[in-house]
Amino acid sequence: MNRLPLHALSGFAAAARSSNLTRAAAAQHLTVSALSHQIRGLEERLGRRLFDRGPRGVRLTADGERLLARIGPHLDALAEAVRPATARRDDVLTISVLPSLASGWLVPRLGGFLAAHPQLQLSLLSSERLVDFDRDPGVDAALRMGPGRWPGVTAEHLLDESLAPVASPALLARHGMPTAATLHQWPLLGESDATHWEVWFARHGGHAPARYVASFDDLESLHRAAVAGMGVALARMVRSRSLVEAGQLVVLSEQRLPSDFAHYLVYPPRSADHRGLLAFRDWLHAQARDDAATG
Repeated sequence: MNRLPLHALSGFAAAARSSNLTRAAAAQHLTVSALSHQIRGLEERLGRRLFDRGPRGVRLTADGERLLARIGPHLDALAEAVRPATARRDDVLTISVLPSLASGWLVPRLGGFLAAHPQLQLSLLSSERLVDFDRDPGVDAALRMGPGRWPGVTAEHLLDESLAPVASPALLARHGMPTAATLHQWPLLGESDATHWEVWFARHGGHAPARYVASFDDLESLHRAAVAGMGVALARMVRSRSLVEAGQLVVLSEQRLPSDFAHYLVYPPRSADHRGLLAFRDWLHAQARDDAATG
């Protein structure tokens, strides 16, 4: 067999680690079509299928897992070996961000920042995956939600998060406004962590239902289902802010359920003096202060 092309192996590893061709293609500076073509060519040369492809992304087959285990450490070592020779561009900034935070809080505010820094090329990688800065050297920083304690990185607090029930105006037009005593009788939208509704009702009265109208494993889908009038969601106030301000969702209670996690700007030591990140960091903290003051 002829020697396998390094660029195809690198593209395969990027897709395997992200489980998403769009994100992997962006990291490789390719189109999704070009990356797919590389992977198909690699599969043809090896005579094996490396991925199972589905509506939510790609998943490694057993053959794909074996190939990644064999080549992954060597690709990482090669990337580490050439990293000091790679010139960093301070006018290019790549940020990893949760999809719900990107659409619900960050993107509606970005216009002002980009207008003030026209020389900066900003790339947002929308992902639920926790970025590994060692394996993703092209990512300069991330907006994470969590306890604020991650090894090997700087974590700067931005915003506290809280939860409250929300519904669409259309749903309220059909059923009226619920009270604390009647909310449990409404169609409720669940999520993978059902304890949030249980804690809400324990604190404010009523009880969680035995079943939900529908349940979701990602927050973006949960908020959008509430906008569509499917039911009442226990929304995250920061990440649903733009939907509330646009009138697409109505907050049903002045009570808030504090979250154990908060939003942080996180970056590795190599990004500490990145001029583009420093400008973004200052702007981000100013936005967070304004949001906390008006929230």
